[in-house]
Amino acid sequence: MNKDHDSYHLDKAIDAISSHIELAIFIQKLRQNLIDDPNGWENINLADFLDALASWTEDMDGYYKNTDQVDRLAQPDWKTFAEMLMAARIYE
Repeated sequence: MNKDHDSYHLDKAIDAISSHIELAIFIQKLRQNLIDDPNGWENINLADFLDALASWTEDMDGYYKNTDQVDRLAQPDWKTFAEMLMAARIYE
C-alpha cells in the first residue's frame, strides 16, 4: 500500500466532514489506516498518540496561522477535530 496515497485519501476525507457522523466514519478510516500501515504512524500506542494530540493542540494556532486559516481557531468544527487526530499520527 502506498502510504502517501493513503494519507492523501485521509486528507480528502477530512474535506468531506461536516457532521459528527462523518467524523465517526473518518475515525474508523484512521483506525484502519493504523492497522494497514503502522509504519506510516509515528505514534502507534495510545500514550504516544495522546501526547502528540495534546502537543499539536497546544501548537495548532501556528499551523492555522501559517495556512491562513485563523478563523478555524475562533470557530473549530468537526473538520478541526479530524485534523487534530490526523496530526497526532505523526506529530512529535
